[in-house]
Amino acid sequence: MCYTIKQINNFMGERVATIMKYDVELSRLIKKEEIAQGIFDFTVKCPSLAKKAQAGQFAHLAVPGKTLRRPISICDAVGDSLRLVFQVRGQGTEKLAQAKVGDDIDVLAPLGHGFTIPPRGTVAFIGGGIGVPPMLYSGKQAEKAIAILGFRDKAGVILAKDFEEACSQVIVTTDDGSFGLHGFVTDALRTVIDKVDLVCACGPTPMLKAVAAMAREHNTPCQVSMEERMGCGVGACLVCACKTKKDNKEGYSHVCKNGPVFNAEEVVW
Repeated sequence: MCYTIKQINNFMGERVATIMKYDVELSRLIKKEEIAQGIFDFTVKCPSLAKKAQAGQFAHLAVPGKTLRRPISICDAVGDSLRLVFQVRGQGTEKLAQAKVGDDIDVLAPLGHGFTIPPRGTVAFIGGGIGVPPMLYSGKQAEKAIAILGFRDKAGVILAKDFEEACSQVIVTTDDGSFGLHGFVTDALRTVIDKVDLVCACGPTPMLKAVAAMAREHNTPCQVSMEERMGCGVGACLVCACKTKKDNKEGYSHVCKNGPVFNAEEVVW
């Protein structure tokens, strides 16, 4: 089954129109694991938020002693819990990583517009580095999912077994060849793109740009999850602006409210 870019855009429009509203819940940390150096896997019990979560959305977590919340992509939603995987990148996430099982965490979620997965067909889910976690829940929504996961080296590989359980095919790439395919996610994408109906990607901007270019070359619809520094997370502070275009007119959209997921052709790279 092959969807046109226009059909995918229509799916996204319908999804945005029915997006659920976010809420705040004091959530109990019920599981914590450091799955790679500086990368933590949290499971928080938050029934009202978990049932609303959609693929590609994110949560905004309050950090004790910090004014601003920290945005964390939703890795999975199972039953009454959300799974949140994040990397320590500064004082806020370092403080968050110190939380202990049994602690309560103030969670604002689910936020943003996520991926729009068509009801039929094959979808390639591409994640790079810490852009890998949100692709897990996304991959579970597709009829047939091909996961392409890119990392710097073997030590940085995360969630590979989880993806093997959720997807029909998993390709892992490393920059140095220490695990899986030696190369970049675009090298792996080139081998499967002719049999996919949609490409969904999350990761560093250069990776997203390269994935979008390949999708365009093959006339395959592509959705990308953008990352910008955030303040409020709900579109009020206007910090997380990214340049986009619509009807051949350039302007700015806000990642927290209009995204984080955009049609690749809307992004001004």
